[in-house]
Amino acid sequence: MTQLKTPLKIVVLATRNIGKIQEFERMLDAADFEVKLLGLQDFPEMPDVDETGSTFAENALLKANQISEYTGLAALADDSGLCVDVLGGAPGIFSARWSGSHGDDKSNLEKVLRELRELNNPTLRAQFRCAVALVIPKNENLEKREILREAEIVGEIVMEPRGTNGFGYDPIFQPDGYTQTTAELPSEIKDRISHRGKALAAILPEFGRQI
Repeated sequence: MTQLKTPLKIVVLATRNIGKIQEFERMLDAADFEVKLLGLQDFPEMPDVDETGSTFAENALLKANQISEYTGLAALADDSGLCVDVLGGAPGIFSARWSGSHGDDKSNLEKVLRELRELNNPTLRAQFRCAVALVIPKNENLEKREILREAEIVGEIVMEPRGTNGFGYDPIFQPDGYTQTTAELPSEIKDRISHRGKALAAILPEFGRQI
């Protein structure tokens, strides 16, 4: 197991998703926290975490706990996805692998649109949901701590993808109150209103109090 002896306020970001890494780095920079962010690329021998939870919260905590245990450092993890009302909340926790291949954004998006077209003019209401977990390992002064925050953004599906400033299902999700998809919005607006942005904003105060 890889262990690092490090100064205070180092956090491992528990994802290999480049889009998520860029969003987290951008939001942490904007918050002006003195936190050094490491990624899973800094731990090449770290095994992948099986997302066996039945909710976003369970998967976020699962990832943060396993990565914190492996590295000996505080770990920040999220689990998030698109929940389409008429599809019974799917793809939900399976969003990243909805088409069968993990991380194939294009195929995942196309499968959602195909399923909606088969329903003949369905209601297109949907939500992006996110759970962010921060796990701080036990030290000589404090017990292990787990902090979880959840958030969502509500909107509707558009049947023709629009925009390139995003990843995943961003090109087909239009938030309420906006005429653009989340892939068309400027990064600073998306970070403020998105499910991930709101969940991270809710957990950021814990960086100062806990880490």
